[in-house]
Amino acid sequence: MFFHKYKHFCGSLLAAACLTIAAPSVATMTPAQHGNITLRGLSQHQQRDTTAVIALSQNTFDDKKTTAPAAGSISDRIKAILNGENSSTDNRRPILNYGSDAIMGRAIATQEQCVKYLLDINPHPQISVSPEELVRYYYEEAGKEGIRPDAAFAQALKETGYFSYGGTVTPDQNNYCGLGTTSATVKGAYFSSARLGVRAHIQHLLAYSSVRPPRERIVDPRYTLVRSAYTTSTIDTWQGLNGRWAVPGNNYGQEILQILDNITRE
Repeated sequence: MFFHKYKHFCGSLLAAACLTIAAPSVATMTPAQHGNITLRGLSQHQQRDTTAVIALSQNTFDDKKTTAPAAGSISDRIKAILNGENSSTDNRRPILNYGSDAIMGRAIATQEQCVKYLLDINPHPQISVSPEELVRYYYEEAGKEGIRPDAAFAQALKETGYFSYGGTVTPDQNNYCGLGTTSATVKGAYFSSARLGVRAHIQHLLAYSSVRPPRERIVDPRYTLVRSAYTTSTIDTWQGLNGRWAVPGNNYGQEILQILDNITRE
């Protein structure tokens, strides 16, 4: 199976004119090998930051019931989680409604739940720090900016294939959301530490969801591009990233919320 490919772009509203810049094609990525496990059906977003006219109206949440991950091998579980698949039709469960599907807000899941869920799916994540330390960075950096840390971590799990990679971005980049990746030959941004990689991820979410500048020095190389394109407009919900953070991005935000739902069940 090949990795699903996403193209990330930001939009702009231009008075009396509609200008678009086409994004380059994304080359097919190869499957990821981790130990003796072949990870199939993973999703790592291939980012495109382009100038485009986008309708900024809030997407309607698709509240259709989604299914729990199928039991079986680790690779099958990852595939089921990322693709919303389940071999059993008798074990259906909806995404929990936490009172908000907003990008900004407080965590619902604990740090311990995030770590346990990651290690349940991938016992050997390819990260430069311990899982506990990486999760702590998400809670600290997201907490500074008002971004929901557990949901941001769920997005990182989706983007990196549970930190198994195998696509354009490699673990040494400390790049947890595909920032700057434009093709199979353009690897995107490098960050000197895991904390800075997390900070860039959080700042990129802030660029979409708030007009307030980051509290820390900007390390997200795309922050200014997103803010200049969206001007005073913002995207409030994870579903609002559908077709914007990821292209085509069908149910992109819903899949992040589903992963978060799974985390809270640990």
